[in-house]
Amino acid sequence: MSIDGQTQLVGIIGWPVAHSLSPAMHNAAFAYMGLNWRYVPLPVRDADLITAVKGLAALGFRGVNVTVPHKVNVIPLLQSVTDAVQTAGAVNTIRVDRNTGQLEGLNTDVTGFLADMAVNGIRIDSASRIVILGAGGAARACAAGLMRSKARVILVNRTVARAQQIVDFLRSTWPEAALSAVGYEALPKLIKDATLIINATPIGMWPDVNATPWPEALPFPPQVTLYDTIYRPLKTRLMQDAEKAGARAIGGLGMLVYQGGAAFEAWTGRQAPLSVMRMICESTLAEEAPLA
Repeated sequence: MSIDGQTQLVGIIGWPVAHSLSPAMHNAAFAYMGLNWRYVPLPVRDADLITAVKGLAALGFRGVNVTVPHKVNVIPLLQSVTDAVQTAGAVNTIRVDRNTGQLEGLNTDVTGFLADMAVNGIRIDSASRIVILGAGGAARACAAGLMRSKARVILVNRTVARAQQIVDFLRSTWPEAALSAVGYEALPKLIKDATLIINATPIGMWPDVNATPWPEALPFPPQVTLYDTIYRPLKTRLMQDAEKAGARAIGGLGMLVYQGGAAFEAWTGRQAPLSVMRMICESTLAEEAPLA
């Protein structure tokens, strides 16, 4: 499909974005659906965020995804946000009104995370004890998605104050939530009762595939399910270590596909071809060398 004067543009802003599978995933979906749309990577540094976001409408973009580190800082630059954004306090998708140029912030990470949890048969209820590693946009989305389940959720981050900000924000909506924030020194005690551990940090993401957020001297608990929001590589070092310990490990590819499908539908008004989107991601990742 050629690019012409009628081609509609969307993309992804973040720093870095070289690792992202979203361009391949969305462009495959557009081609499959016969849509004259293109998705491009847009590397944007912190200092350039305001300029980049303000330029979206002027450049004719129909929308963008938003990734690390801009998911929170982008909010004041938008004219409106959805309820999901107000709940999670983070934006991962922007929709541009083609008539007015107004920018609307959405959060499809929450729905993508919950959809993938359901597909993988992970049941969350009041008996669940969940540990989330990290305090960025992904951690916000996962924690927000879990609030209605009445599970006990603990955010673990090296900077406790940052995790506490998420706790305070979510409690403004769910004041009775069993939600707390601690440092990594509390992890050995927490994992004794944990049923689910979620890695919401970027540690272990391509190209630093041998990195892990898990303390080296701490054995991984065999009784838990590990959900790693990272999708590149397909199986992170943390996932490998969890499986070696006897735990179940699930990667973030499903979350990527489901959140991407929701963004696709928000931009185009068409139902996303999820099977095509997953297939192109899996084939791309399968071509990469496995971890040593």
